[in-house]
Amino acid sequence: MDEQTTTPIETPADQPTPAQPTDDDALLLRFVDQAERSLASIRQLLSGNGATGSSPLWRHKAANLSSVADQEGARIIEGVFDGQNMVGPDGKQYSVPANYASKSKLVEGDVLKLTITRDGSFIYKQIGPVERRRLVGELTRDSQTGEYKVTTDGTAYKVLLASVTYFKGEPGDEVVILVPQEGDSRWGAVENIIKKIVPSTEASQP
Repeated sequence: MDEQTTTPIETPADQPTPAQPTDDDALLLRFVDQAERSLASIRQLLSGNGATGSSPLWRHKAANLSSVADQEGARIIEGVFDGQNMVGPDGKQYSVPANYASKSKLVEGDVLKLTITRDGSFIYKQIGPVERRRLVGELTRDSQTGEYKVTTDGTAYKVLLASVTYFKGEPGDEVVILVPQEGDSRWGAVENIIKKIVPSTEASQP
C-alpha cells in the first residue's frame, strides 16, 4: 500500500503578517523619479531627439573618458552629466536617478563615474565637478509639456521635477540655480527656492 502524507492546513493565525511600509517618503520620491523618467522619455520621442539629445559639447568631452571592467566583473564607465543623463565615451546615455542628481546638485559638464555591478545595480559618483555660478530667476511651468523652467535675464533653464518637488516649488517662486561657469547650458541645478508671498484677500472685519 502506498504511503500518503498530508500537509497541515495553515490557519489564518499561522500565516505571516504582511510587512507594512515603513518609509512612505522614500516610496513617494521613487514614484516621482519614475514619473520624471517616463515624462522625459515621452518628450524625447515627441521631439525626435532620442539618444542624440545631449549637447555635442558633452558628447565630445565624454569621448575622451574611459570605460573599463574591474577585477570583480563590474563595469566602470566615466561620463559627463548633460543635465538629465550621463553621456558615456561610447555616446550612449545612462539614466541618472533624478533624486541623486537633485540632492548632489549636479550641473551640466560634471564628470561622473558609473559602476555597473554584476547584479545590474548602477552606482554613481561625482569625480569631476565643473566650476559653477549662481543665478536667480523665476520658476515657470509649461502648460503644454508640464516642464519646469527658471527664467533669468531672458534665458530659460530646465530644472528637474524632483528638485522642484523637494522644495515644494510653485510657479512664480524665486529660485536660486547653479549653472556651469563657462559655456552655455540648458539645465540648472536648483540650490534653493524662495517662496513667493501671496497677499491675503480676506477683508478685515470691523
